Amino acid sequence: MARPVRVDVADGWYHITARGIERRTIFADERDHAHFLELLPALRERYGLEIHAYVLMGNHYHLLIRTPQANASAALQWLNVSYSLWFNRRRERVGHVFQGRFASVLIDGSGAWCLAASVYLHLNPIRTKSEGLGKSSNRAEARGLSPLDREAVQRRLKQLQAYRWSSFGAYAGYGPTPDWLTTEVLLARSGGRKAYRRYVEQFVNRGACPEGLDGLGVRLAIGSVAFLAQMKGWAGRVTKEQPARQQVLKRVTVAQVVAAVERQRGEPWTEFAQRHGDWGRELVLYLARQRTGLTLKEIGAALGIGEYKTVGKAVQRFTAALSEDGAIRRLTQECLHELSLVET
Repeated sequence: MARPVRVDVADGWYHITARGIERRTIFADERDHAHFLELLPALRERYGLEIHAYVLMGNHYHLLIRTPQANASAALQWLNVSYSLWFNRRRERVGHVFQGRFASVLIDGSGAWCLAASVYLHLNPIRTKSEGLGKSSNRAEARGLSPLDREAVQRRLKQLQAYRWSSFGAYAGYGPTPDWLTTEVLLARSGGRKAYRRYVEQFVNRGACPEGLDGLGVRLAIGSVAFLAQMKGWAGRVTKEQPARQQVLKRVTVAQVVAAVERQRGEPWTEFAQRHGDWGRELVLYLARQRTGLTLKEIGAALGIGEYKTVGKAVQRFTAALSEDGAIRRLTQECLHELSLVET
């Protein structure tokens, strides 16, 4: 099997995952979880890494990190080796603990992708078959193909709040923030703890992960077109032995968003943009927010909307509508899929 592509860059943001060998459990009890968290401060002390989010699951873990010194590979190798040695000593066993090397996805740190990645990470404790959010059922619920179970939504929210081995509590205000966890950057981008909590809850209500991050683990990088062009220079040629890793999600222009909605609706923007009660304009604003990487003010300027607050309120209304209307969800997913351009 080919080794995973490694792109170590200064000030790089990464989504990191590592799994137990043969999908075996690597966090069997409270002491296993606690010891792994005890190792994380050393990533900052030894390697200067910033840890922005984490979640520990039974047979794998996720981290969202930033690397001021372009040393993700060295830092994560130390972490996995250190935990493996401790894990084996505790159980008087030998052999591998992790399934090969860790996986990493380079993330554009200039826009909203890091915030979305943190939400993707924090939703892991409820993205399970037992919660009705396995991969297939998760996609079905998000597209409105299965009914929304209000009791299940409330149960999932409570489970997220109660989950101890995640940074969600620190972000949502349900627990303390360790001094080695950096939360200021993403909280500033979301608008604070209350806003972050609401942002996560909208995906719990819809039974979905943030748009564009489904299948995050098979990507090499996500971000703006300019960022991806730069990344390709860093990475060099992606080997033919790793076709799945060639997928790179890129941002699009507002004009491309408008064109996608026009095609889905079968009518031009000029006809529905100002039509009273028509949610077409709100769909365009929502998609632009998700896919272009522009600020609310920049989106408004591109569409001739002078007040950025008008754009923000429209996005909020449309987000709420997604939780209630399956037809709107399905159309939105079609547009998002069309706008999830892949470069090979």
